[in-house]
Amino acid sequence: MLLQARRVARGWVLISGGILLVLVGMMILAPEIAGWVSGGLWAVLIVLPLAGYAMIGRLVAQERFRQASRLASWVRWLHPLDGLFEYPALLRGLELGQRGRVDEAIRLFEQHQAKTTIGNTARALLYRIGARWEDAITWVQQSLSEKVAFKDISVALIYLRSLGEVGDLNGLLHAVERFEHQFGPWGDTASLSLGRMFALAFCGQTEEVRQLFEGPLSNYSNLTHQYWLATAEWAAGNPSFARQQFLALQQRSDSVQNAAIAWRLSQPPIDLDQVLDLSSRKILIRLRVETGQESHYSLRQAYRGRKTYVTYLLIAANLLMFGWEVISGGSDNPETLYSLGALVPEVVFAGEWWRVVTANFLHLNFLHLLANMVGLYILGRFIETVLGAGRFLLIYGFSGVGAMLTVAIVAVIAETPIFVVGASGAVMGLLGAMGAIFLRGWQQEKAQVAGKQLLWLLALIGLQVISDLLIPESSLVGHLSGLSIGFLAGYLLSYRLKQS
Repeated sequence: MLLQARRVARGWVLISGGILLVLVGMMILAPEIAGWVSGGLWAVLIVLPLAGYAMIGRLVAQERFRQASRLASWVRWLHPLDGLFEYPALLRGLELGQRGRVDEAIRLFEQHQAKTTIGNTARALLYRIGARWEDAITWVQQSLSEKVAFKDISVALIYLRSLGEVGDLNGLLHAVERFEHQFGPWGDTASLSLGRMFALAFCGQTEEVRQLFEGPLSNYSNLTHQYWLATAEWAAGNPSFARQQFLALQQRSDSVQNAAIAWRLSQPPIDLDQVLDLSSRKILIRLRVETGQESHYSLRQAYRGRKTYVTYLLIAANLLMFGWEVISGGSDNPETLYSLGALVPEVVFAGEWWRVVTANFLHLNFLHLLANMVGLYILGRFIETVLGAGRFLLIYGFSGVGAMLTVAIVAVIAETPIFVVGASGAVMGLLGAMGAIFLRGWQQEKAQVAGKQLLWLLALIGLQVISDLLIPESSLVGHLSGLSIGFLAGYLLSYRLKQS
């Protein structure tokens, strides 16, 4: 958060800096509890409120404003800065509008129109609830400035939508590009996708809009899905079909959406060929291409709705093996681990080669098991979805066995007695394979999302190496060899992935 201080609200920066100061102070005064104290503060002051606001965002997307308001009234106490203490009142206003009590909602929003971030959000919601799109644009451009509007993602999204609603498609597309620049590196996927969706819908890209609602915007209600698909049809040159969809929606929508529908039906369809200039067309093409690429290379979208049975079977096998360890004498009992197949290099080279396989399914304790299974769950589902069950199993198997064999060879050469268990080598192999997939995506398709994911992956690998150097129990050789084998296997198996 400190690295992104220019983009993050001041309260989060202050809290992050405070936690780091506490950590430094505790490292000097009481190092034995420094991690517990600073980690506890991090969990309570950062993780919990972020998780809470993420849940509130999902409730808002589903238009469950009452539940969102109630949750926000509790979460705000964990982070009362940045105007979020007033956030429940704004959600209450949305609930009033949803229930048809628009006048009450307007009065509530008007009460919060101070010159603050939350005040700007209240004013933007005031325009949205009454479908006053022209007023919203005038306010941003003449009174607020686009630069200030883009500091608040809620205001920015209402501004983007307003540009599309009034038919300023060139302005919308260029504003979306600035919006991506402002929030792209750190913004949440749903908000970025929503901004892109506005541009795609108002420019008649029905298939891409549907793709977004099947992916990062799937939390939104069916009514919202249908509304924006109808909008895309309207812009795509199918006004008769779109009108039927809007009229059908009016029977099931609340007063706020009905006001938006009434506005839409009062506007003539726009001839995109006549309106869009060359630079806007280039932006639109890029948005269409990147929407397809993100559905393929984004971790959260790639396996959405897909069945990844092999990943679950491997997790189950590790859990069953851990249970066997506990029953047989304890997971931290060397004799038990040895009898079940732990890796002991001199024994392996004496003929017990099967240990390079069985050691991958043994773990020292529950925390060791949990860390590896979380990695397997996240990485495994992605690799299995993108490459298929067979290739995923090959990468996992080769990486795990190869890592154990490499550790054994290095230990024998260095004459170092070691005792190794764990699926870390195989999991690191999946991380390497993921890096290979992203590299292929960048090389073959110039997919920016793949390039960004690859950079994050390299940073994660760097942190893992530092962790291995600091923790004597970790096997740096096993992790790096598993990573390398997984990368090579993934790079070979992902060749021409799009055509396979």
